Amino acid sequence: MRTAHFLLLLALASATPSAPAIAGGAPHANTQVAPADDDLTPAERMAERHPQKVRVGDLVGLPLLDFDDRTLGFVTEVARTPEGGIVLVVPVGGWFGHGGRPVPVPIETVAILGRQIALLDIPRGDLPKLLTWAGNAGTPVPADEIIRIAITRR
Repeated sequence: MRTAHFLLLLALASATPSAPAIAGGAPHANTQVAPADDDLTPAERMAERHPQKVRVGDLVGLPLLDFDDRTLGFVTEVARTPEGGIVLVVPVGGWFGHGGRPVPVPIETVAILGRQIALLDIPRGDLPKLLTWAGNAGTPVPADEIIRIAITRR
């Protein structure tokens, strides 16, 4: 009887399709893969993510998450660059998402995920490589202004 159970388990295990391996470790639901080679600009990629209206004041204080749902920092400011783009200012390199050096994260590279913001088009390792945000590098967007941000789900 034990042999029959063993053979049944062995047959089931061999019949289960294996998950494709992802470089850098065992795959799991939120492993970040390389950005798509779709030749789209960040603005075009954002447009495909169905951007929705949001009040700027509602974004301040939200956590910025990577693909593994690790908090990278909290949005401290939403600003408009001299070129007209919108960035989320997030301190990185601090303790538990607080403190650290403020960096500008372009709004086209993120999406709102409930009461969190997901970093989609910038790998986690590249976030500290962004230039430090200086307060005079752009103008703060008023808290009551409405902007558009992409939406996502997991």
